[in-house]
Amino acid sequence: MTNSNTPLFKSASRIAMISISVALAAAPLAACGRKAAVTETEAQRARAVRVVKVEARAITGALSATGVLQPREEAAVLPEVTGYRVAKVLVDEGQYVRAGQTLVQLDGALISAQVDQQRALAAQAAVQAEQAEAQASRVSGLDGQGVLSQEALEQRRFQARAARATANAQAAALKDAQTRAGKLNVSAPVSGLVLERNVRPGDLSAGGSAWYRIAQGGEIELRAELSEEDIARVRPGQRVTVVLPTGSSAQGTVRLVSPQVNSQTKLGVVRVRLPVRSDIRAGGFGRALFEDAAGQSLAVPETAIRYDADGASVMVVGSDNRVKRVVVKTGARGGGLVALTQGPAPGAVVIQNAAAFLLDGDLVRPVFGDAGKPASVK
Repeated sequence: MTNSNTPLFKSASRIAMISISVALAAAPLAACGRKAAVTETEAQRARAVRVVKVEARAITGALSATGVLQPREEAAVLPEVTGYRVAKVLVDEGQYVRAGQTLVQLDGALISAQVDQQRALAAQAAVQAEQAEAQASRVSGLDGQGVLSQEALEQRRFQARAARATANAQAAALKDAQTRAGKLNVSAPVSGLVLERNVRPGDLSAGGSAWYRIAQGGEIELRAELSEEDIARVRPGQRVTVVLPTGSSAQGTVRLVSPQVNSQTKLGVVRVRLPVRSDIRAGGFGRALFEDAAGQSLAVPETAIRYDADGASVMVVGSDNRVKRVVVKTGARGGGLVALTQGPAPGAVVIQNAAAFLLDGDLVRPVFGDAGKPASVK
């Protein structure tokens, strides 16, 4: 048996006491560790999710409309003289022409003979007028002298005036014939693109349908019809992207917004100026996307809308940071936003990413961020 007073016994006693002290000191630390672990687990249950508020926003690019491609200004070409045969057709459709350029030449044989005949008649009338005026001048001053009766004197003077009037009429007829002769070349009234040709060599010039249709300057624009509500969001000078049937697009601007709407259809007309391009053809269709049409309405990012068998919905975060599904009805879209025509009240907080797997009652930790920029945790 070991003596308690021996050095070995004393050393063992000290070691045992130290071990008990260390164990007693470590017990509270272990308890604190267990509490920290429990607190961390509860915090992890609240997922950090990006959220935005339901508020009035400008829906950009949401407005679109289809329309017909038409010439901005269209000029019709018809012959100014009738009854003459077409000798040559010099321009075909699809060509660009300048103002005053000859498009069609008429056969001038008939009008040339008419001009010659009228020139002879005018010359004959001029001679007769000179003769009558000379006879009238010879009896000047003989009034009341008894050489000739007063009736004879007046008759010579009247004949002179009548002859001069006839000469003037024949001269006017000659000028008319010469003017018609100058119209044998049918020319373009404006510069532009020939859209249509309806004349052939051998045709007889006559009134009726136009021989040519010309788009002035070659400018083709889109004529779109919008509802009374939508047309209020359009203004002259506004940028527009027009998508063509080929899939290509053209950048244009609003040239004209109709000051009235049709009383029957309640539609108004908007004309969009387009660049001069060979693939923009009159008579075709185009779809106009009004890039900066702005209308203030309650909106959320498109990513916030969830679609399922029950329709569209958003996940609203309550004051207790718990999630609740709310059914919505959507309206205009554009610029990554979608308008809500029915849904949460303004100021409600919704989950920005509807793809996040969340259920009613889930606890979340909302993090606010701009819908158009990466969210930053505050």
